[in-house]
Amino acid sequence: MNKFIKYLIIFGVIGILGVVFYNKVYIPKTTFKVISPKIGDLKESIRGIGNVNAKDTYLITAQTGGRILAINTDEGQWVKKGDLLVVMDGVDLPQQLEVAKATFQKAKYDIKASQDELVSQEVQKNLLSLTYDRYVKLQEQKFVSQAEYDKAKVDLESITATINATKSRINSSKSAAKIAEKNIDVIKEKISRLKVYSPVDGYVIEKSAEVAQNVLPSSSILKVIDTKTLWAETKIDERISSAIKKGQSGSIRLRSQADKSYEGIVKRVGTMSDAVTLEREIDVAFVNIPTPFYINEQAEVSIDINMYTNVLKIPLEVIVQNGGKLGVWVVDNNHAIFKAIDKIAQDDKSVAVKNLSKDMKIIVPNRNKKPLKDGMKIHQ
Repeated sequence: MNKFIKYLIIFGVIGILGVVFYNKVYIPKTTFKVISPKIGDLKESIRGIGNVNAKDTYLITAQTGGRILAINTDEGQWVKKGDLLVVMDGVDLPQQLEVAKATFQKAKYDIKASQDELVSQEVQKNLLSLTYDRYVKLQEQKFVSQAEYDKAKVDLESITATINATKSRINSSKSAAKIAEKNIDVIKEKISRLKVYSPVDGYVIEKSAEVAQNVLPSSSILKVIDTKTLWAETKIDERISSAIKKGQSGSIRLRSQADKSYEGIVKRVGTMSDAVTLEREIDVAFVNIPTPFYINEQAEVSIDINMYTNVLKIPLEVIVQNGGKLGVWVVDNNHAIFKAIDKIAQDDKSVAVKNLSKDMKIIVPNRNKKPLKDGMKIHQ
């Protein structure tokens, strides 16, 4: 085989390899997917990480010290307003109440007996008074002796003293009755404090005592939250928190239910910033209570601050940084040209821009292809 044929074969192989490389390697590496901006609505949100808590939390405490007889609920249970939650041991309070009632009844009987005696004594006094008046006249006429006159006078004074004593005894019995009645009220109040009822329709999140345990007055036994005030407490940077207002809508995503989003509404914007983190507390309430939920569970909060309608949108994936500027690669006569964007707002997936047109072809960057450069020829 002469040299000409050899060279011809070699050049042919090289040519074939070049064509294969161009079509199988170069062309795929410079072929990019392109998209066009779309007109639509965009919801601008602020995100934060926080924890589930509640605005209204109630401590169920022992109003009187002593031993716990019963706890009628437990952690993780729902309770209704007025439900009996805790019963304390009253020791001898029921017996004290019976004694107080008996004392009160005795005082009433004493009053009645003394009042009956007083009626009889008043009748006697009237008779003795008539006798004394008659003896006064007879004594003036010397028809009765001094001894008879003196006896009539002493009898009248004696019955008067007896009547006064009976009246004092009646007043004393009335005072004893009042004291007994007050004592009954006090003991009843103490007995009523032995039973603790739920102050609200709520959910038990903590149980800190057990049956038969001795507790001091005001010791915490249960903790109940008003689920209507359940919210996510989140921290938002001061620089963007000013855009958040009470009543704005949003969403809450719980860590234990990452695939589900709950509708929320801003209930409170904190008035004090953290001096260390430079963040402000924002409380976003649940519109519908999640089931189940866990206090202090981590929650991701998104708060809607603006709604843009009929704006030009591009996906976040097409935005790149080039020369310190954010922008997109657009196709111009089959060449890649970098164009900085004028951003209006963005959400999780898209960015609203001003300075692009809906008929532009935007290159979707791909790290598996050749890096894009200004003026680089590309294929679509």
